[in-house]
Amino acid sequence: MPVPRRLAGAIVFAVVGWAGGPAGAAGGSDAGDAMALAPDAARQRELLALVRHDCGSCHGMRLTGGLGPALTAEALRAKPAEGLVATILGGRPGTAMPPWRRFVSEPEAGWLVARLLAGDVHAR
Repeated sequence: MPVPRRLAGAIVFAVVGWAGGPAGAAGGSDAGDAMALAPDAARQRELLALVRHDCGSCHGMRLTGGLGPALTAEALRAKPAEGLVATILGGRPGTAMPPWRRFVSEPEAGWLVARLLAGDVHAR
């Protein structure tokens, strides 16, 4: 199932879903499905640079944690992909996690989640 287009209530899901639960909870999605929405090669490079530098400033330059939690494949494995996408787009109210919606589209956020879950954000 592709990353959902609807975000009504997704922010609430992201805040509640961040605490965990099995991947695929609340309707589930295989993050690999986001590959169908993969951005072009130039945008992929931009998005990976954003993760490495902008996300890395809080989540650690190796994404192993810092001010924010680790974004390694192992740390994210049990998190629902939809919740991760919603967190990227809408941020986490009451925390230092800002919304990235004005910089990243929903399909791009889904692609980033797929890359994070695959553990290959540093490989490209």
